[in-house]
Amino acid sequence: MPKDGQTPIKNKGGSVAAAVQEVLGMRLKSLRLARRLSLRDLAEATGTSASFISQLERGLTGASTASLNQMASALGVSVALLFAESAAQNHHGVLRRRERPSLPPSDGCRKMLLSRPPLSDMEVYVGEFEIGGSTGSGQYTHGDAHEMLIVLRGVVEVSLGEARHVLEEGDSVEYTTSTPHRTENIGSGRAEVMWIIAPPTSARAELDQYTTWKPPAAR
Repeated sequence: MPKDGQTPIKNKGGSVAAAVQEVLGMRLKSLRLARRLSLRDLAEATGTSASFISQLERGLTGASTASLNQMASALGVSVALLFAESAAQNHHGVLRRRERPSLPPSDGCRKMLLSRPPLSDMEVYVGEFEIGGSTGSGQYTHGDAHEMLIVLRGVVEVSLGEARHVLEEGDSVEYTTSTPHRTENIGSGRAEVMWIIAPPTSARAELDQYTTWKPPAAR
């Protein structure tokens, strides 16, 4: 009998089924490695076994709908993305500046999401800072991923724990997202930075807070 949420692959339409299983296996492995999860880590998160996930990644077995839902949830993606052979190859996501989803401005900063959900291997944001604007009064952390900040315009101070770095246009800094960090515009004009995070650390509920922002109507 099938175990660990396995679904036997039937001979009928075998070539199609095999192709689907191959895509699923490649995507599953790619997403798991991007999130730095071992086979055992994913197995524990989904209530399955490392051997089952290994077989699934190699296209040797199928998975029940319940197991796929659990895996998608553990990886922070939709079930549909598990079957996407390559989002980059099949979709060219053009995002106009005026259409960037953003959070409401806070502390003199407007943060915008550039990467389109569901996030796969990385997430990218842009922050626009008024003079004296910042990411908040205190430092913050999120997950344990790799983050790069690039200054697109202006002069900012990036605080990483006890360290302070003054960065100008074109400068960048890298750190782990588990390091307490904060960004502040210390220049005499507006500043703009880009954050690149891999693998993603934001949950879907957080991403859903980003909406296309429209400035208040002129009075």
